Amino acid sequence: MLTALAISRNVLALIRNSGEEPTVIEYLKNPRDRATLEGLIAVMGITARELLRQKEKPFAELGLAEPAWTDAQIVDFMLQHPILIQRPIVVTPKATRLCRPSEAVLASGP
Repeated sequence: MLTALAISRNVLALIRNSGEEPTVIEYLKNPRDRATLEGLIAVMGITARELLRQKEKPFAELGLAEPAWTDAQIVDFMLQHPILIQRPIVVTPKATRLCRPSEAVLASGP
């Protein structure tokens, strides 16, 4: 089974070309809970800050460029403003990966 959190058209096409049909979770319509988000961060081996989308309006408005924010606080902001979550996150039996650039999905082995 392959799951993707807010997948891009490029990543979706790459996955489908591999013969898989992913389950797509539209994170803006169905936001993830804290445990799920923290679990994804942990399994990917990244920090919350690395999952933070910096080009979205709330990033600047909330002053999230400041290094003083803890991972827990950053997760709080992502839960309040899901648009701040970098995507796509692709989950396969082999790996969970933030697939930016799109070609990173090929390394997660659908």
